Amino acid sequence: MAAAFGDPPARQGREWLSVDMDHSPDRPVRLLVFGGSLRRESLNRRLAACAAAEAGRLGAQVRLADLRDWPLPPYDGDEEAATGLPEPVGAFGAALTEADALVIASPEYNASIPGTLKNLIDWGSRLRPQPFAARHVLLMSASPSMVGGNRGLWALRIPLEHLGARVYPEMFSLAQAHQAMDERGCVGDAELARRFATMLTDFLTLVESAVHYPCAKQRWIEFLGERPDPAVDRIE
Repeated sequence: MAAAFGDPPARQGREWLSVDMDHSPDRPVRLLVFGGSLRRESLNRRLAACAAAEAGRLGAQVRLADLRDWPLPPYDGDEEAATGLPEPVGAFGAALTEADALVIASPEYNASIPGTLKNLIDWGSRLRPQPFAARHVLLMSASPSMVGGNRGLWALRIPLEHLGARVYPEMFSLAQAHQAMDERGCVGDAELARRFATMLTDFLTLVESAVHYPCAKQRWIEFLGERPDPAVDRIE
């Protein structure tokens, strides 16, 4: 796992301390990226690594994480009431809070969400303050099938949007990914690679507007698609 920004300490219990954030207009966007599969040779872990590398090339400060970083038992309300939240829940919440946005590359299991990923979301939803609220999220998937994992992404949107996350409208699904990835584990087809890079660029532009720009400018970008000029708009 490569980390470009640190792992703040977490604490057990229903709440944890907020992470001190640097809101300087000159700092890069902070991105938390991970794959939604536990399998070590997962296509989605490779796609997550590809997204992290591309986002870093575009100037973002990236933490490439792993679902195994937060090992958790199945959610159990009785266990929470008796012992509080497991330590990995606080660690996940701190990592999410320190980031400006989240990128998840998730497989499709039976046309839905992997159980381990849904379990992480369920545990994370118990944190206060709610770490998913107003967090920008980009979803992508890779699958050997012709569908590309797209049905799983639509299912994944539901709990994230319910928790207040701002899930990016566009999603990326790589069909027949076992053949579509190059030797680096990235998108091999030139046109698909261009679309992948464009989607990440547009997403980072939106996140930057949310972090650094006034609300009016942010809304222009979200709903009208206007691109900011950092040299001018930050001064404004």
